[in-house]
Amino acid sequence: MEHALVIGLTTALLLGILAHKLKLSPLVGYLVAGMLAAQPWWGEPVDSHIVEGFSHLGVILLLFGVGLQFHLKDLLAVQKVAVPGAVVCMACSTCMGALVFHCVGGQDWAGSLMFGLCICVSSTVVLTRVLSDNRLLQTPTGHTALGWLVVEDIFTILMLVLLPVFFSGQELLPAIGNAAVKLTLLVVCIAFVGRKVMKKVLTYVSKSASGELFTLAVLVFALGFAVLAAKGFDASMEFGAFLSGMVVGQSKFASRAASDALPMRDAFAVLFFVSVGMGFDIGGMLEHWQLTLCTCVVAFLIKPIAAFVVISVLGKPLRMAIKTAGSLSQIGEFSFILATLIATQYHMLPEYAANVITGVAIITITLNAALYRFIPKLANHLEKKEIGRQPRINGEVPPPTDDKHRIIVVGYGPCGEIMTDILRKYDLEVIVLEMNIETVKRLEVLRIPALLGDARRRSILRMAGAEKAKAIIITTAAAPSHDIAESAREVNPSIVVMAHTTYIRTAQHLRRQGAETVFSGEEEVALAMASYTLRTLGATEEQVTRERQENRKRLSGNSAIPGGV
Repeated sequence: MEHALVIGLTTALLLGILAHKLKLSPLVGYLVAGMLAAQPWWGEPVDSHIVEGFSHLGVILLLFGVGLQFHLKDLLAVQKVAVPGAVVCMACSTCMGALVFHCVGGQDWAGSLMFGLCICVSSTVVLTRVLSDNRLLQTPTGHTALGWLVVEDIFTILMLVLLPVFFSGQELLPAIGNAAVKLTLLVVCIAFVGRKVMKKVLTYVSKSASGELFTLAVLVFALGFAVLAAKGFDASMEFGAFLSGMVVGQSKFASRAASDALPMRDAFAVLFFVSVGMGFDIGGMLEHWQLTLCTCVVAFLIKPIAAFVVISVLGKPLRMAIKTAGSLSQIGEFSFILATLIATQYHMLPEYAANVITGVAIITITLNAALYRFIPKLANHLEKKEIGRQPRINGEVPPPTDDKHRIIVVGYGPCGEIMTDILRKYDLEVIVLEMNIETVKRLEVLRIPALLGDARRRSILRMAGAEKAKAIIITTAAAPSHDIAESAREVNPSIVVMAHTTYIRTAQHLRRQGAETVFSGEEEVALAMASYTLRTLGATEEQVTRERQENRKRLSGNSAIPGGV
C-alpha cells in the first residue's frame, strides 16, 4: 500500500500542477491521480481498508476545517437570500435527483430519496477556490455564496447526525429523543469543559513550546473530540470534529490555528481526494452512463437554474444571481461522504450509485472550474445591453447596488490609481473623488465613475453614495484627512475610514480621532526596511511577522517615536 500512496501523492502533485495550468480545480488532478494509483500495473493491489482509513481521516479534518471557518455572523449577514435560496435549491435538487434515480436507475423511492439528498449539496472546497480565482470571494456575491454553503454545511452535519438514528432499527421518536439528549450533552461537554481545557493547553503550548507542537495540539483536539463523539456519545466522528473546529474558531487562537492547522488539513484533504479516486471505477460509471448523464444535468444545470430563479425572485441584481448560481453548479466532497456512508453502512444505495456520484463530481468540478471564468463576462455583456443594470442619470455615478461593495477613493494620484486598479480587479465598485477636472475627464474616458468636488462636503459624499459605502480611502497625504473623515462619519457612521499620511505624528492624531487604519509613509518605510534587514540576517518569517505586529501596535499608540524596530 505504501507504494500506491507514494505514487498517488506524486501523481497528485503533477496532475494538480497541470490542472492549475489548465485553469481547472486541482481537485480534478487529485481524483485522477487516485484513479491512476489504483491501477494494477503498479504491482500490489490497493488495500481497500487502508484507503478507507485515509479517506475517513481526511473527512474528519475537512469537517474540522469547516467548523474552524464557520461563523454564524456570515450566515446572518446574508440570511434573507442564503437561507431560503439554499433550502429551495436543495429541495429542488433532491426531488429531481430522486426522480432521476427512480426512473433511470429503477430503484425504490426510499433509495431514490437518499440519492437525491447526496447530490443536493455543493463542494465547499471547489466553490471557495472558484470564487477566489475569479476575485469574487470578498464581494457581496461571494458572501452570498458562502452563506449558501453554510446552510448546506449545516444540512450535511444534520444528515451525519440523523442517519444513525433513522437506521438504528429502534422506534423513531424514542431514538430521536435519545440521540437529542446525547448530542446536547456532547455539545455542552465540548463547548464548556472542552473549551476550558483547550484554552489552557493551547495557551501553555503557544507560550512555552515550538510552532509544530501548537499544530500537534490542534490536531490532537480535532481527532480527540471526534473520537469522544463516537465512543462516548454515539455520534459521528465528523460531528465531533466540526464542533471542535467551531470551539477553536471562536477562541483567540482562531487565526493561528487557521494558519498552522489548515495547511495540515489541506494535506489530508489531498489524501481524501486521492483515496476517493482510488475507489472510483470508471467502467462502472460508463456502464450506467444514462444515470451519470441525467445526474450531471441535475447537478450542473437544474441546481444553478433553481438558484438563479430564487435569487431573482428575491429581488437581487442579475449580476449577483448569475455569479452565485454559476458557482453552485457542481457537487463534491460532501456528496462523496454521504453517498459512501449510505451505500456501505446503511445499504440504502447500491454501490454503483456512489460510484456514479463520484464520476458526476469529477465531471461537474472540471466543467465548473473551466467555464466559470465566462460567467463575469456574461454578466458584463448583459449590463452593456442594459439588462439588469441601473443606468446612470445625467452623468452622475450609478446608485449603490446589492451585488457590489462600494468604495470611495479620494484622490487619483499614483497611490489612488494603484488602489483603484486593484479594487476594480476584485469586482469592487470604486467611486473616485477628485479636485482636478482633467483627471475626472480622463476617468470618464476609462469608464471609471468619478466626481469633481471636495470630499469634505457632505453633499459630494452623498452624490458618491457614501450612505451605503463600505469604506472611504484617502489616498493623498496632502488631503485634509481629519475633515474628510468627520464628514464621512456624519453621512455614514459605520463607514470604514482609511487614510494616507506622511508623518507618524499625523497618523497617531488621526487614529485618536477614530480612523480605523492610517498608513504613514515614515512608518511603512521603517517597517519594510527593518523586515528586510531581519530576513537578510537569517530571521524566520514568523519572527519578522511578530516584530511587524508588535511595532505596528506600538506605533498606533500615543508616543511619537516608539522604541523598538
